[in-house]
Amino acid sequence: MSGKLVLVAGNIGTGKTSLTERLGDRLGWRTAYESVINNPYLSDFYQDMTAWSFNLQIFFLGHRAQQHLELVRDSNSAIADRSIYEDVKIFARALNHQGSLSDRDYLSYRRVFQLIADHLPEPDLLIYLIASPEILLQRIEERGRKMESGITLEYLTLLDSFYEDWMKNFDLCPVLKIRSDDLDFVHQKGHLDIVANLVQEKLTGKEEVVFPSK
Repeated sequence: MSGKLVLVAGNIGTGKTSLTERLGDRLGWRTAYESVINNPYLSDFYQDMTAWSFNLQIFFLGHRAQQHLELVRDSNSAIADRSIYEDVKIFARALNHQGSLSDRDYLSYRRVFQLIADHLPEPDLLIYLIASPEILLQRIEERGRKMESGITLEYLTLLDSFYEDWMKNFDLCPVLKIRSDDLDFVHQKGHLDIVANLVQEKLTGKEEVVFPSK
């Protein structure tokens, strides 16, 4: 297989970055991540979310669209940590829900997003990582990132509900759903091998798979 684009989606703390890094290394794929260090709005956003939410979302939109196109045009397969679709379906929606992004700005953002998304080539596979909000909060507290110190169980639960809504209607490509509560991609080679095999199998078919099955 060559020239495939795989996107890794999921709530904060589900293991997207770890899986992206290790699957990329395991399969010899190009890897891509969301822009945090070079994001000119992030520090302002955390100081005043209402003032900077729209700017931040527009920056992420441009960054992810450019990244998506670069990966699709690459002759090698690639895997990306988070997708452009989560910005509008999850995080911009959450900002609007919480009152940090006005209805007017949210509508304008969605219009621009749709114009861009309509012209993006579809990905070949979406890996959707799932874990309970309680587990996610525990992981976030353990890794101790300063910018994540204000994340609450209520917020993670809200995002979780938005992810469920998004998945109900997502039909751009096949989906591989993986419960990451008890999976350790970092330290358990067998866990990574299982996921890598499932990914390669899913790239040959379109039926939905959930792992581990309930």
